[in-house]
Amino acid sequence: MAGPHLVYFADPMCSWCWGFSPVIEAIRHRFADTLPIRLVMGGLRPQTTKPMDEAAKRSTRTHWEHVHEASGQPFDFSFFDHEGFVYDTDPAARAVVVVRRGNMEKALDYLGLVQAAFYAHNRDVTDKAVLANIAQQIGVKRDGFLEAFDSEDAKQETWRDYGISHQTGITGFPTLIAGVGVSNQYSAITRGYQPAVRVVAMVEQWLSGAA
Repeated sequence: MAGPHLVYFADPMCSWCWGFSPVIEAIRHRFADTLPIRLVMGGLRPQTTKPMDEAAKRSTRTHWEHVHEASGQPFDFSFFDHEGFVYDTDPAARAVVVVRRGNMEKALDYLGLVQAAFYAHNRDVTDKAVLANIAQQIGVKRDGFLEAFDSEDAKQETWRDYGISHQTGITGFPTLIAGVGVSNQYSAITRGYQPAVRVVAMVEQWLSGAA
């Protein structure tokens, strides 16, 4: 990616990334086309097969409560009434990758919609039909989305994202880094959640040094 840019490592089913969603929107609003954001899927719990037990629900709920307190983002805690939910993050991540193929900005929009569907509206974003319905909200044709979603290419592309995260040394989400041109020199903006006012200020400070 030519010129100054950000790389956002995230997962659609990462609660702290949902907390960070308004921060990403603030960055997009503040810098618009002057500072593009490249979105990379981190791979929180891809291909998990074990249903959540009560201990997992309690642990997850605690995380959600912390995110809500820190960010003010809404959560529908009736999610924890579900029995047998398998917290597989791979389908939602692959869905974002499919949308990203068309347009990075649209992928960022889609990520926010999937997060809101899962956390605020208690929709099952491990279900490709739900993911296709959400894609339709931003003008993606349902049949084309489903065909791409089921393709081996999309599966491999998503796992390449996970590999990039691993090779970059990303150990948690959200992580936002900044770089210039095609250089491998990147600066960390934030590793983990911070409020928009702080993150935007850090991006501005980085830009002033990168100019």
